Amino acid sequence: MEINYQHALPVGDARARLEVLGEYLHNRHGIKVTWNGDKARFAGKYLVVKIDGEMSVGPTAVQFKGEDPGFLWRKKAVEYIEGKLKAYLDPKVTISDLPRSSK
Repeated sequence: MEINYQHALPVGDARARLEVLGEYLHNRHGIKVTWNGDKARFAGKYLVVKIDGEMSVGPTAVQFKGEDPGFLWRKKAVEYIEGKLKAYLDPKVTISDLPRSSK
């Protein structure tokens, strides 16, 4: 499964926001996110879906490549990921206002 999400932030700002998203995913779902430069590796399980893949931050887009959860979960997975990217890469929201946990 691949998602390319366009953004208008400097790469450093986009990466910082995605690090916060990684904290949220870890705190909320137990998904482990590790960074190496502008690439993140993620692994875990949400409900019955195995989460495994990587995400890279570029100057105009974030590229997400992950294991396809299958026909039944694919649409929900894409909607969830795109929704999180939209929320966390929104320049109108300050980084301090982005959720880091489910509370």
